[in-house]
Amino acid sequence: MVFMGDRATLLETGRFVQRRVHRPDSKVNAAFGVDAAVKSETTDTSETPETLDTPEIIGTTETAETAGCAATAESTEFTENTGSARIGGSAEADETSGGAESPESAESEARHRRAADAGDTASMSVLGALLLRRGDLDGAEPYLRGATADGDRAAANNLGVLLHQRGYPDEAAGWWRVAAVAGSAAAAHALGRHYRERGDEPGAEYWLRQSAEQGHALGAYALADLLEHRSDVGAERWLRAAAEQGHREAAYRLARMLDRSAADDPHDAFGRPGSAPGGRGADRPDAIDRVLARRDDGPVAGPETGRVGEAEQWYRQAAARGHRRAALHLGAILEQRGEPKEAGRWYLISAKAGEARAACALGFLLRDAGDEESAAVWWLRAAQDGDGNAANALGALHAARGEQQTAERWYRAAMDAGDVNGAYNLGLLCAAQDRTPQAEQWYRRAAYAGHREAANALAVLLLQAGDATGAEPWFSKAAEAGSVDAAFNLGILYAGRDEDRAALVWYERAAAAGHTEAALQVGMALLHRGEEQEAERHLRCAAGGGSAEAAFRLAGVLDSRRPPPGPPALGEPMPEKTECEEWYERAAEQGHRRAQVRVGMLAAARGDVDSAARWYREAAEAGSRNGAFNLGLLLAREGSEREAALWWSRAANDGHGRAALRLALLAARRGELTEGQRWCARAVELGPAEVAERAARLREALHQELTA
Repeated sequence: MVFMGDRATLLETGRFVQRRVHRPDSKVNAAFGVDAAVKSETTDTSETPETLDTPEIIGTTETAETAGCAATAESTEFTENTGSARIGGSAEADETSGGAESPESAESEARHRRAADAGDTASMSVLGALLLRRGDLDGAEPYLRGATADGDRAAANNLGVLLHQRGYPDEAAGWWRVAAVAGSAAAAHALGRHYRERGDEPGAEYWLRQSAEQGHALGAYALADLLEHRSDVGAERWLRAAAEQGHREAAYRLARMLDRSAADDPHDAFGRPGSAPGGRGADRPDAIDRVLARRDDGPVAGPETGRVGEAEQWYRQAAARGHRRAALHLGAILEQRGEPKEAGRWYLISAKAGEARAACALGFLLRDAGDEESAAVWWLRAAQDGDGNAANALGALHAARGEQQTAERWYRAAMDAGDVNGAYNLGLLCAAQDRTPQAEQWYRRAAYAGHREAANALAVLLLQAGDATGAEPWFSKAAEAGSVDAAFNLGILYAGRDEDRAALVWYERAAAAGHTEAALQVGMALLHRGEEQEAERHLRCAAGGGSAEAAFRLAGVLDSRRPPPGPPALGEPMPEKTECEEWYERAAEQGHRRAQVRVGMLAAARGDVDSAARWYREAAEAGSRNGAFNLGLLLAREGSEREAALWWSRAANDGHGRAALRLALLAARRGELTEGQRWCARAVELGPAEVAERAARLREALHQELTA
């Protein structure tokens, strides 16, 4: 039995990094059918926390902000008294117009300017908002103050924005209060944000709630953010209200909240990463953990049920509005569900928008699709943006090519990015080069950082060096942290000290986590204690996991329960294979010699001589003396005594007493008395008792014949 984990690799791949530098966009667009990905090329500013740097400027309506922006320009309302229109549009809308004013806009501005200079309140408010949005603070201020003095609430809000931009937040808050008391939802939102910045949470909640209850999306989002900060269950309601109005960051955060609550609900939870990075078989974590190591905002995915399905809908809404992290999560959900083409499309959109983790995930998806060149390009992009997982993937690619120095450079880059897998991979790299002191150093560094598989690998290294005392605590740390290999290794360690009870505890823990060899050890221990039913359960698990020895042992358990089959009667059809024979055969197909012999015996009992001869021959050629002996018997019955003697000789030379006796009898029949005596002496030496007794009698008879 060997210790598990010493041959582990984080990322087994035979892919090559592309030598020529090219943009992968065209290839990936073709692969995933992306026809509108360029829309995500701009940086997503909505994914940063809201700030008060750009309070809302009211234009023509006070309701529709640009969704998702932390503090975008808002529109001014109509004044119910006069019916005069105020300046419309938002800062974002102005940018899309290219910055050039149409003749109608210039004419409208000139008209408002004439009316404002003549004392029209509505025109003063409109013109002040227009100049404020343009950045002409000096020009806007007198008009806004004039309109505010006449009681225009939109002008009061915008005057607060202007003063905030000038660096007078307290005076700005005074005008926002005036506008908020007059019913401006945008001003209430700005005032609530002002109070929160000052640390006055009760005041902030009061004004943000005023804004949110008037249907203001940014107010609802800011209120939800405040409530979520306090872990208040009311946060979800206001996130939902903002998301339903098109606020993309609210949609994203609502999806994250639904994800987390689904994970906490055993009836609605779905696949979460269950193993620490760097474990055995961690070539690429399945679906979500394949995207990245689990973080606070790491993607999660699973079945489309309950709150999980609703989370996906909100991710989709936010992603469709350009939210790059929502696109990353949506891609992960689709990949988990088995829709790689659609997942790749969203990963691509997110990656183009600057999300390094999406570029990394896209690289894994492309690698799995066989396009390792494009995968390497996207990993390179992600690694250069600081993604440690991508740097590890690149390191593994170069290591597979034998480019050890380049691999080491990328593993160090992963470590610098805060990915502890980098240190673990450096340990693996050094161990593969027989640089044991360096491997121990890197394993130790990763293990101290909490990497459980590194702790297991370090323990294996120490054990191989003869330091069992130093290895045991590292095995324990790794096993307690959830390393299945380490739990199995502890079982081996205790079994080697004859501490069978402690060994069984760790074997059982590893077996419960699906460790095949541990399940075999538990099954064998239970068989030894006579608990056959429970042993069978563990043996079935281990055999189903691919253990040839478990399949053989399970077949033995089943075999012991059935009566011995008699030879088939003349004319009867050959009986079908039993379950125990099928398990023997499964073990035999994996090269288990004893199983091959047993399958041959069962086949011979059923009258299937050809199958019996094939399995005996396979076992004999693999070194089984029983297989060689049985093959000799079969050949002798078929009249091939010369070939039978060859296989009996091989078996006898390997210590098979019955084969030696058969050779002695064969030599006696041929009259080769001296040769017969020699094989008799060998049979007496090898036994067992009944064979030794018969061989001794035959040797005495041959001696008398020779001396007669």
